[in-house]
Amino acid sequence: MSRVKASTPLRARNAAEQYDDLAGSWWQPRGPFAMLHWLAAERSKLIPAPRGSGAVLVDIACGGGSLAPHVPPGYRHVGVDLSRTAVRVAREHGVSVIQGDATALPLANGCADVVVAGEVLEHVLDLPRAVAEACRVLAPGGTLVVDTIAATALARVVAVTVGERVPGGPPRRLHDPQLFVDRAQLVRTCAEHGVDLRLHGLRPSVLAYLTWLLGLRDAGRIVRTRSTAVLFAAVGSKRPREVAAGARA
Repeated sequence: MSRVKASTPLRARNAAEQYDDLAGSWWQPRGPFAMLHWLAAERSKLIPAPRGSGAVLVDIACGGGSLAPHVPPGYRHVGVDLSRTAVRVAREHGVSVIQGDATALPLANGCADVVVAGEVLEHVLDLPRAVAEACRVLAPGGTLVVDTIAATALARVVAVTVGERVPGGPPRRLHDPQLFVDRAQLVRTCAEHGVDLRLHGLRPSVLAYLTWLLGLRDAGRIVRTRSTAVLFAAVGSKRPREVAAGARA
């Protein structure tokens, strides 16, 4: 249940190089990315069935491909990630991966039936740009799925002060609390790009976490909660072009 190897360099908070340092940990059930897999399982419940043959799901900051086992059949799973090692690992797990930045996606307008941005918005330096890009590649009528960390004092304590020190939590210094996401801003920015979001909270199941900690189960579980003050998810559909144009008029 080791957290980070002693040889892992001490990086600045939110340094992208951390993902390369921990490249061998993406699929360790008790490694530093364990909770990302629990989140991916819960995130997949927001993904609708494919609208037709050839449906495309774009997975922004796909990491090592943790969403891959949970993508509904019928989608082409296209991942984008900045980390070259994550790209390699995700490809090994069946994801069609492109190396790229969440704020400048190397994808065509409206190419995706579903866009997933899981645990990435709290890492980007330009939130409005990353949101605009996610909405740009989403086709009208398509679904945007997001989960991230709220910009609250409580989230700073839970996700950083406590979270970085417990098994299953994020590696030390992975997050910069200054980049946590303002929920109102996220909703507003998505609406400006034609996507109306609905939010709900997320938290680890206490029972599942304890049984995982004791080695009685292979994975923890993320469940919904009313409060969006720490972890939260958001889902919305992109309005048809004519409706979005009328909303801006």
